Amino acid sequence: MTDRKIMAPSARIGILGGGQLGRMLSLAASQLGMRTHIFCPDENSPAFEVTPHKTVAGYDDEAALERFARSVDLVTYEFENVPVTSAKFLEKFCPVFPGPMALEVSQDRLTEKAFLTGAGVAVAPYRPVSSPVELNKAIAEIGLPAVLKTTRLGYDGKGQRTIGSNKDAQAVFDQIGGVQLVLEGFIAFEREISVIVARRADGEVVTYEPAENVHENHILKTSTLPATISTETAQAARDAAAKIANALDYVGVMGVEFFVLPDGGLLVNEIAPRVHNSGHWTQAVCLTDQFENHIRAICGWPLGETTRLADVTMENLIGDEIFEIAQLSASGQPHVYGKTQARPRRKMGHINRLGGK
Repeated sequence: MTDRKIMAPSARIGILGGGQLGRMLSLAASQLGMRTHIFCPDENSPAFEVTPHKTVAGYDDEAALERFARSVDLVTYEFENVPVTSAKFLEKFCPVFPGPMALEVSQDRLTEKAFLTGAGVAVAPYRPVSSPVELNKAIAEIGLPAVLKTTRLGYDGKGQRTIGSNKDAQAVFDQIGGVQLVLEGFIAFEREISVIVARRADGEVVTYEPAENVHENHILKTSTLPATISTETAQAARDAAAKIANALDYVGVMGVEFFVLPDGGLLVNEIAPRVHNSGHWTQAVCLTDQFENHIRAICGWPLGETTRLADVTMENLIGDEIFEIAQLSASGQPHVYGKTQARPRRKMGHINRLGGK
């Protein structure tokens, strides 16, 4: 179902997912007068704390999904592993933005890379792998080192292993085999950047300036602006993000991650059809942050200004780091996610520091 009308400030927005992104989307919606309804199977979801409307049920519970859809004007989501079948089911009752196609593309690395290549966007060389024989063939074609990844459900470094030599190949396959895999060429990149792009159903597109990202233990630690890249590379990244959003006929905010090569060239690493961790800096230094622009996009409102007004660094607070938030808040803008338990490798909050430090 497609509905492209402009939603009134009293619109009811359903959000699939009750994590920190759903929480911040709900807060942004309330700023515009919208009401939100969170759907999540976890009864301790932090997003439940910021809206009185919630459904605790599985994403495959069609009866609950139908009741949810009939109680809202449109549905969006905060994470890319929403079952595609659930998104398509919801479309029978109300608009779903971004559409299920974005989920289908992003949930499978092979599908995603084929789509990006077809859209005219460069990616690292890759080959599908489902057996040791296919792995050896892929290594012969791509070379080593290379990275073997599961095609589905990998994030924050999960579901991937680096192969440094032929003698490592079988052991790595044994560790993560048994599912469809993809072998990607190892890219000697200079840095990682990401662009947040917002698009309305009528084709209006805005992009935010690229952030330079640093990961620790495969988890994003900081996003800094301005990125240490040329003006030309920055514009090329923004143009590529817009091209991807248009090719998907996308509605909402999306994160696009890039590798920056030594010559300033770009390869897309992956896309995320949702508001993105590396876009949290927009809360501190943009007139319209990524969360508000997502709400604007899905509701048909004009997209807001994305100009960066100051240098900034966003730092994720992982695990027990959240217990230092009172002291850390003296140097920046704190955001605490309200999760009930601080675990290692778990994102518990973030802080935006002006001046890029």
